[in-house]
Amino acid sequence: MEFVAKLAEGFMSLFSAGGETFMGWVTGIIPTLVCLMTAVNSIIKLVGVDKVERFAQKITKYAVLRYTLLPLMAVFFLGNPMCYTFGRFCEEKYKPAYYDAAVSFVHPITGLFPHANAGELFVWLGIAQGLQQAGLSTGGLAVRYFIVGLIVILIRGLLTERIYAGMVKNK
Repeated sequence: MEFVAKLAEGFMSLFSAGGETFMGWVTGIIPTLVCLMTAVNSIIKLVGVDKVERFAQKITKYAVLRYTLLPLMAVFFLGNPMCYTFGRFCEEKYKPAYYDAAVSFVHPITGLFPHANAGELFVWLGIAQGLQQAGLSTGGLAVRYFIVGLIVILIRGLLTERIYAGMVKNK
């Protein structure tokens, strides 16, 4: 009987810990995310959706911009998973590579812009907490992670574009 009582206490303590974590988010990161999302939506409304879309259409002509700036804009403005819809601005042959670049960037942006991928925020917060406990700043890591993310998505986009072209050619 003692075992069952301990098991029930352990089970409930798991949910208590989850509730404490959730309350920390409610008083911490969630208001920040709401403010960031409001700011981003305000920027889009001020600039104009049509202007943002025209600009996105123009930059798809250049591979470097197609696999860096376009996914960056998409993830920043729309967040995950809506960012994949920016693939509509690419020619059909570039869509798989754009998707690869965009999906690869949804995590590296989180350290600087948590609104972009709130679903994976727990990963960044875990890393950040470890750094803070070690007495280190998270800002430098967030910037480096962001820059490396841009380099990686460019490489992935270019490689996927070539792989896809080869697959279509051999069809």
